[in-house]
Amino acid sequence: MLEKFQRIKHFLKSLGGGMIKEYLSKNQFAKNVITLMTGTAVAQAIPIAITPILTRLYTPDDFGLLALFISLSTIFSSVACGRYELAIMLPQKDSDAINIASIGLIITTSLSLLLLIPIILFNEEIVNLLGNKQIGVWLYILPVSVFLMGFFNVLNYLNIRSKLYKDIAKANIYKSVGLASIQLSLGSLKAGVTGLISGQVISQILANYQLVKNVRVNYKFHNIRVSEIIRLSKRYSDFPKYSVWAVLANTLSYNLTNILISLYYGITTLGFYSLGQRLLSAPTALIGASIGQVFFQEANDEKNKTGSAINTYDLTSKKLVVISLLFFVPLYPLLPIGFEFFFGLGWGVAGEYAQIILPLVAVQFVVAAVTTVNSIFEKQLISLIWQVILLFIAMSCIIISYYFNLEFSFFLHIFCISLSLHYVILWFILRSVALGNKENI
Repeated sequence: MLEKFQRIKHFLKSLGGGMIKEYLSKNQFAKNVITLMTGTAVAQAIPIAITPILTRLYTPDDFGLLALFISLSTIFSSVACGRYELAIMLPQKDSDAINIASIGLIITTSLSLLLLIPIILFNEEIVNLLGNKQIGVWLYILPVSVFLMGFFNVLNYLNIRSKLYKDIAKANIYKSVGLASIQLSLGSLKAGVTGLISGQVISQILANYQLVKNVRVNYKFHNIRVSEIIRLSKRYSDFPKYSVWAVLANTLSYNLTNILISLYYGITTLGFYSLGQRLLSAPTALIGASIGQVFFQEANDEKNKTGSAINTYDLTSKKLVVISLLFFVPLYPLLPIGFEFFFGLGWGVAGEYAQIILPLVAVQFVVAAVTTVNSIFEKQLISLIWQVILLFIAMSCIIISYYFNLEFSFFLHIFCISLSLHYVILWFILRSVALGNKENI
């Protein structure tokens, strides 16, 4: 009897494994998502796994200063390529793609060098404006971080175009290993915020090194010509005209919020808030970003074949909603106690903040992955208008809260409810865009 049971168990196990393999072999979208997700899972698991150690090596002020540095880097790096990196996916020929990548790299290099000038000349004034003296020395590293992040954006899309998902996953893993190694080693030496920021910069170098190797193999650099760079910069000029301002507005709505939190509520409050935000955003980076990258490629293929991307849009959205509900709903009641338990005494405050922002993160998880549909259909103006409104809402929430001397937790409630509604509206707008030729946009 026991032997029969073992045979049945073995049969069911083999059947399940076979079905999964058969499904993946037929469903390239799912296979690509899982490839990216697996690598990103490892990459995200490493920083999360060491966070309970980091919270005992570094103070909330250290985390707040790191969040301030990342916010400044993210604001500039979001527009470092003039958003030409999104256009890398669009042309039919690889020779065009490498020329577009060159445009992005030229802009990134120029912006990074230009950024250094005001930092050298007006360092003290910038420090006073930010309201934090410790950030002064790290401003000199800011152009380096901006260049590395901009360079990564170009390399990432070149690799996505070539469907090199395994190597993108490897790059993310190398980045996390470097980040963890530096932050732990310097943290054990009581290096303070130096350990956190150094890990951030060095990890970017490791990720770029992995991706640049593929570009050298898969693209021909002799195809890069000044005449082609000029032609393609004009052909895809809508990206810097509209998409730059759209992504800048989006980036400012969150990162300028972080800067103002530091200025209005203090660097310690930013430290608690940033930890909660970073940990809740991990699923977005783990699953949402992986689905989003594959969605970009699949939706672009559908658009080229049919003039519409509605099938890919609806299917992807349904998957994202299901995943969001399964993950975020059970997590909600556990956050305050969980933060106190895992990260040490005093960090329960971060868990309370995380609980407030959880619904917003859940909505963002669903919508953010499909926002590239605007780039696919070159509807950058729609994105620009929506992002400007997003920035206005975010800034209004924090400025009004500061003016009326509202508690930080009350500000978070207003902030999250307002932005969640705004993201829901965006989903319907994006779906209209995805219809393409099936409906006049």
